[in-house]
Amino acid sequence: MNITSFFMFILIGLGMIYIFFKPLHIKKQKFVNVPQFEVNTFTMYELNNLGLKTLMYGKSAIKYSDKYDISDINYTDNSKEYRANMVADKGIYKNNIVRLIGNVIYKRKDGLKFKTQEVIYNKKNRIAISDTDYTMYMGENWIRGSYLKYNSLLKRIESKNVVASYQIK
Repeated sequence: MNITSFFMFILIGLGMIYIFFKPLHIKKQKFVNVPQFEVNTFTMYELNNLGLKTLMYGKSAIKYSDKYDISDINYTDNSKEYRANMVADKGIYKNNIVRLIGNVIYKRKDGLKFKTQEVIYNKKNRIAISDTDYTMYMGENWIRGSYLKYNSLLKRIESKNVVASYQIK
């Protein structure tokens, strides 16, 4: 075997390696939403200088870096004139916004109550929004609709596709 044959053999071997063996592409995965811990019988209190501002508890909760995922949530906002309580099958608490999912019941201390399947409640401006069908009650009066925006500070309700029964005093 002469030197030319040897280098040709090496060159052909390297060419075959280049053609038949592809580089290994390792996928890098960035873990963004990793649970930090999980607790059973979750309770969270938020206090201010006047006392209890909000109370949130549930059957269990998973804490992520930026949110809480709570099952069987019971959320009470006691920060304004009327105390409001919301109950749902599941809740997500993130950046002062509570998202309630599944069999949501909203009750206010003065008797206002509504039922729906999903509500997004902003703690800062006290607005509850539901894009699903809802039924609202206050005494014998009731309202049904397909969209609800309830501002508890201004005591204003916006709705779409409204059907109502109102007893005039």
